[in-house]
Amino acid sequence: MTIGARVLKTGMAVALAIYLSKLFGFPSPLLTAVAAILTIQPSIYRSWQQVLDQLQTNVLGAAIAIGAMRLFGETPIAVGLVCIIVILVSIRLKMESTIGVTLVTVVAVMEAHGQGLDVAIDRFLMVLAGMGAAFVVNVAVFPPRPRKQFTEQVHTAYHQLSLLMRTAISNEMKEQVYRKEKEALHTTLRKLEDRYVLFEEERKVLARAKSSHARQLLLSKQMIKALQKGADLLESVEEHYFASPGAEEWAERLDRQMEELTKYHESILLKLENKMKPGAEIEPEEEGESRLVGELTDYLRTDPDEHKRLVFVASSMFEYAYHLRRLEKIVDMVQQRDAATSSKRTGDSEEKKRENGLLGNE
Repeated sequence: MTIGARVLKTGMAVALAIYLSKLFGFPSPLLTAVAAILTIQPSIYRSWQQVLDQLQTNVLGAAIAIGAMRLFGETPIAVGLVCIIVILVSIRLKMESTIGVTLVTVVAVMEAHGQGLDVAIDRFLMVLAGMGAAFVVNVAVFPPRPRKQFTEQVHTAYHQLSLLMRTAISNEMKEQVYRKEKEALHTTLRKLEDRYVLFEEERKVLARAKSSHARQLLLSKQMIKALQKGADLLESVEEHYFASPGAEEWAERLDRQMEELTKYHESILLKLENKMKPGAEIEPEEEGESRLVGELTDYLRTDPDEHKRLVFVASSMFEYAYHLRRLEKIVDMVQQRDAATSSKRTGDSEEKKRENGLLGNE
């Protein structure tokens, strides 16, 4: 079991919240610590957005709670009604993620009504201190790096996919192990989709290099798409290949084709990391695919009803190949654009140096 950065930061945020609670003289660190736990987010953008949203909804919730106390007093029914109102308002403002902390604020403020308004305000400030502690820790300690994590997860997903690809047709892996590996692949793909959402959110706060970020978004999306099509191919093999009569005679050809696509996928990832020689031909020959199409067409004519399930497998295979070729084109485009941008910056820097040298001579 590994301890991730978010786990460590949650503990540090709680510790800082308790320290701030003692520093400001709050009677109990409980509310401050709870607010810190609920405010930790996986990205700096989300942390900042969470603080802004929570500040608004907590102020609104505290105001509603104080108003309700003056009108109805501190009764269980009144607290429940105020919680319902706060939830509806938060949903209306599209700030659902702040509901937890806001409800903690509402209950704390209303529960302190019998002790005076000053105590209610203190509890509201305790919640704000916890939110501030979580934000400071999230930004200052191990700041989230979704791009690095995304790249690592792409390689993890590829290795999981390639293992399953190499054994899908031959059916050499134990069924229990195969199921476990496939579930791990789908879990990694879901994590990649979550990382992609973080990329999109980053773009909202990046004032510079928007075009570069847009290219990276396009590349990341296609990387996920290619992996998903590989996973779809595995599903197609499992559902249709083994149920097709006479599939054994196609085992070698389909297995070879899948092996070539797996190698192609790996080469694209290496190319993206600049580990391939310039001009290296990594794309599989399309003649092999065309030959396979022709052979499948002839095979299908002999008995369409019995043999059509292999067509589903071939269709998934060709779609996987299509998205791999598209991924390679996007990799080439991104690398060319980045190289051009870098070259332009180098040229501008050299020009400025020459200008400064001329001015110095004058």
